[in-house]
Amino acid sequence: NIYADATIIEILAHRTIAQRQKIKEAFKQSVGKDLLDCLKSELTGNFEKVVVGLMMSAPVYDAYELRNAIKGAGTEEACLIDILASRSNAEKKEIIATYKKEHGKSLEDDVCGDTSGMFQRVLVSLLAGRDESTKVDEAQAVQDAKDIYEAGEARWGTDEVKFLTVLSVRNRNHLLRVFQEYQKISGRDIEDSIKREMSGCLEDVFLAIVKCMKNKPAFFAERLYKSMKGLGTTDSVLIRIMVARAEVDMLDIKAEFLKMYGKTLHSFIKGDTSGDYRKILLELCGGEK
Repeated sequence: NIYADATIIEILAHRTIAQRQKIKEAFKQSVGKDLLDCLKSELTGNFEKVVVGLMMSAPVYDAYELRNAIKGAGTEEACLIDILASRSNAEKKEIIATYKKEHGKSLEDDVCGDTSGMFQRVLVSLLAGRDESTKVDEAQAVQDAKDIYEAGEARWGTDEVKFLTVLSVRNRNHLLRVFQEYQKISGRDIEDSIKREMSGCLEDVFLAIVKCMKNKPAFFAERLYKSMKGLGTTDSVLIRIMVARAEVDMLDIKAEFLKMYGKTLHSFIKGDTSGDYRKILLELCGGEK
């Protein structure tokens, strides 16, 4: 079956999502079988996970990943954070609709059933979408920075609701202004304060929001780096980002990766994976530069 695997890599990795959907339709017409089912029965392990992901449209893949993160024994919070902190309102709308259609359930209900406390509230707020205008209200930005400062660094204990209100709702340009003001008032980067004031999933989700607002490709570059550095590889993260971002911002992610770590993403993947799994990831990554 080695020839077949090479063919799968050759065909799937060099096509766009739209083209792969057409291949799926053509396969069903000519063979009378579902291509995804055939691939699942033939392939195994991480290689299978990548191929299965590649056969899905973007919202279907995101919905599928979220469903798997929720329905397992433990919740894979990293998946909820990676997806919900980084997708646009339009993308989230599509994910919510697709989730309902594919899995027959409300994504918000499933998220609520599987998470709790302030972390749950942040995820629900992210699902509802944020302001996506570009206008910056100067006075409000200063006030927001003050509110966050007074809710965290300036008091004993942290009023997390204030962080939620500002970080989950305001538009990107406005938030970048808030981060500048925050630095002025507190003498710290907002990320440092979040690390000092919070822990666990709540810390992770707020940091993800801030990083995505500042530089989304850099956020993904860091997630990829952390999934591979040290002992063992967090394949779920590596696969999810490589599949989901291949047609979105992979070139930018590669550039950020090189800038941040002085090594290419290509060389990292090559050194950390093997076999067909390595081959298909390297195809998604593209050239060595």
